Amino acid sequence: MAAHERGGRGGGRDAGRGGRPLPLQDRWALVTGASRGIGLATAGALADAGASVALLARGAPQLEQAVDGIRRVGGHAVAMAADVADPADVGGAVAEAIRYFGDAPDLLVNNAGLFVLAPLHETDPEDFAAVVQTNLVGPFAVVRAVLPGMRARGTGHVVTIGSIADRHVFPENGAYAAAKFGARAMHEVLRAELRGSGVRASLVAPGPTDTSLWDPIEPDERPGFTPRAEMLRAQAVADAVVWVATRPAEVNVDELRLSRS
Repeated sequence: MAAHERGGRGGGRDAGRGGRPLPLQDRWALVTGASRGIGLATAGALADAGASVALLARGAPQLEQAVDGIRRVGGHAVAMAADVADPADVGGAVAEAIRYFGDAPDLLVNNAGLFVLAPLHETDPEDFAAVVQTNLVGPFAVVRAVLPGMRARGTGHVVTIGSIADRHVFPENGAYAAAKFGARAMHEVLRAELRGSGVRASLVAPGPTDTSLWDPIEPDERPGFTPRAEMLRAQAVADAVVWVATRPAEVNVDELRLSRS
């Protein structure tokens, strides 16, 4: 984490137009997979809404660039270089962020993901394990690290970024679908366990979204795949996360599904 930045809740933007408080002012959010794509767009949108944001991702140079971009437009952001696929790495990074801000996050956005396409009989077992570790075990590790503090405080919000692939199956999608179906099931268990606790849990599940995850796949050249020009934009998903996070405290958006109109 960038140690030269001052910690504490309330380091985000001070006010919106007309001096009115921003909807997430005096709150802090933890976003995983935040150096690119949906995670980066979400971190920026949360900062625009007044939150202080901790960006967690593996690539330190990209992560620092992302943080600098948010700071340049007046947001409060810190970098946390960690691999969600490593539970010990996650535990250490989250503990440092909690010390820095002084409390558990007000909002967790579990977004980090890995996407590998191959027929099941051709899928390398190491690739299958890596996808499940990143997309399912990783989010579990982050939730486990932040949830005790949220529950003790009686407030908080866990947002899981799902996918069309957490309800529908597609060829060559065995590893990703297995992980995303599992993540949706984990969200539903979490929602059942948290009901009445003051801590909310939401699933935001977009259809195909144009991010760098598609770069090695080249969907425009593959029959049956959505062309990138017809996909959702990462900013649309980020805006949906902000909308979910800014509902009244007594309202829980259990599941929000997004598609291209």
